[in-house]
Amino acid sequence: MEICGDFYLYLHSKIIHVATTNNLIGEFECRLDEKSRIILPSALKKQISPEAQDKFVINRGFEGCLVLYPHDIWKETTAGINRLNLYVRENRRFVRAFYNGATELGLDSQNRLLLPRNLLDFAGIEKDVILFAYSDRIELWDKATYLDLVSKEPEDFAELAEKVMGQKETNATDELP
Repeated sequence: MEICGDFYLYLHSKIIHVATTNNLIGEFECRLDEKSRIILPSALKKQISPEAQDKFVINRGFEGCLVLYPHDIWKETTAGINRLNLYVRENRRFVRAFYNGATELGLDSQNRLLLPRNLLDFAGIEKDVILFAYSDRIELWDKATYLDLVSKEPEDFAELAEKVMGQKETNATDELP
C-alpha cells in the first residue's frame, strides 16, 4: 500500500511504517530576497512528506550545487553514512566532506527558507536560483550555472543510458514473485 510516497506494510492487521521515500520532481525558478531567503514553491512543498514537518537540512552537493533534504530523508541518508567504519581513512574523508556545511533549516510562516551565506557563496548563488527536484532531494543551483550545465547534456543520451542503466539483463521471470 502506498500513501503519499510512504511505504507501509500490513502485519497482523496493523499498518507499520517501513520507510519514507519521496519521488520529488520538478524544476522551479526562485529568487533570493535581500536577506538570502527563498520561498519554497507550493507545488514542491506539496510533494514533501508530512514527516519532514517543514524542516530541512542543506549542505554542499556535487558539481557546485547545494542539496536540500527534507528532514526525514536527511535522517535516513545519514543513518547509512553513520554506519561507515571511521577507522578507514577514505570513509573519514567522505564523512567530513558530506557533513561540511550541513545546516538545519525550517520554513517560516511565509514558506521561506533562510539560506546560509557560506553555502550560497560555495554554489556561486547571488540572486536567481533553480530548484531541481529529483528522487528524494532538491538541488539548488545558480541559474546561469544550471543553464550552462543542462546545455551541455550528453550528446548521446542513449549511449549514457545504456552504460548506466543497461548493465543488468532483464527477463520475464525477474518480475515474478
